[in-house]
Amino acid sequence: MPKFVMWGSYCENALEKRTPYREAHLKGLTDQKAQGILTTLGPTTDNTKVFGTYEADSKETVRQLVEGDPYWQNGIWTEYAIYEWNQVF
Repeated sequence: MPKFVMWGSYCENALEKRTPYREAHLKGLTDQKAQGILTTLGPTTDNTKVFGTYEADSKETVRQLVEGDPYWQNGIWTEYAIYEWNQVF
């Protein structure tokens, strides 16, 4: 199955602004992980970028997951890019 990397950016003051959406965000990620689609996701230590890896049928599937996330829908994630990834190790 193809693998994908997602890099995105957080809004300013993301730690405060994410609060109303955090529970729904984490539930969605937990569901994606349980389905075997999401392999990892998290912020950089300065909370300005987000990084995730996925195993999905297509880039479009990953795009739909990102754009369906409450963080994207409510402006916590402000931009993102998805790249198909060739995992060597």
